[in-house]
Amino acid sequence: MSVFHTNLLSTLRNLGKRVTDRLWRLGFASRFLLATLLYSGMTLKRFHLTIREIYFTGVLSLIIILVSGLFVGMVLGLQGYDTLQRYGSSEALGILVALSLVRELGPVVSALLFASRAGSAITAEIGLMKATEQLSAMEMMAVNPIARVVAPRFWAGVISMPILAALFSAMGIFGGYLVGVQLIGVDEGSFWSQMQASVDFREDILNGVIKSFVFGILVSWIAVFEGYDCEPTAEGVSGATTRTVVTSSLAILSADFVLTALMFRGV
Repeated sequence: MSVFHTNLLSTLRNLGKRVTDRLWRLGFASRFLLATLLYSGMTLKRFHLTIREIYFTGVLSLIIILVSGLFVGMVLGLQGYDTLQRYGSSEALGILVALSLVRELGPVVSALLFASRAGSAITAEIGLMKATEQLSAMEMMAVNPIARVVAPRFWAGVISMPILAALFSAMGIFGGYLVGVQLIGVDEGSFWSQMQASVDFREDILNGVIKSFVFGILVSWIAVFEGYDCEPTAEGVSGATTRTVVTSSLAILSADFVLTALMFRGV
C-alpha cells in the first residue's frame, strides 16, 4: 500500500473517530438534560437553592446587561437617524430602535453576554466542585449532585435570561431616546407614538421572549453539562469554561436563525 493510501486511511480513521466522539457526547449531553429535568422536582421543593442561584446568575449580571443595552441603544439611535434621514423618515427612529432591540438585538446580545459572564462562572464553579471531589462526596452521603447542584443552576439561568433580555431591550430603547430625542432633536411625540403603534405584542414582544427563553435553556444546559463533564484538573476546568462560551455563542446564533425563520417568515 502506498504512502498516499496510508495517509488517506489514517485521515479518514481520525475523522470518523472525531465524528463518533462528538455524536456520543451529544447523546450523553441529551441524557444529562433529561436527568436534570427529571430531578427538578426535588429541586423545586427546596426553591431557596434556585433563588440563590438566580441572584448569582441574574442579579450579578445586571450591570453588564444594563450598561451594554444603554450603549447599544445609543448606537442604534445614531446609526438609525443617519440612515433614516437620507430617506426623509427620521420620525420613524423609535420604530427602528424598538423593533431592532425587541426582535433581535435584545435576546441575542443579552444571551451572548449572559453566556460570557454567568455561563462561564457556572461551568467553573461546577468544574471546581468536581475537581475538589465535592460531587463525589455528595454521592457518598446519598445526596444527588444533579438535584442539589446542577438543577438549581439550570433553572436559575432559564428564569433569569428572559428577564435580563427584557431589561436589555428597555435600557436600549431608553438609550435610543436619549440620543434621538434629547441629543439630535427628533420629535418626542412621534418617537413614542410611532413606536407604540408599530410594535405588536404577539409578533414582536412575545417572539422576543420566546427567543430569550430558548437561549436561556441552551446556555444553561451547556454551562452545567460542561462543568459536570470536565476533567477534574485545573486544565480541564479552564478548557470546559472556554468550551462553554464558544459552544453557547454558536448555539445562540444558530438557534436565532432557526427561530427567526420560523417566527417571521410570514411577515
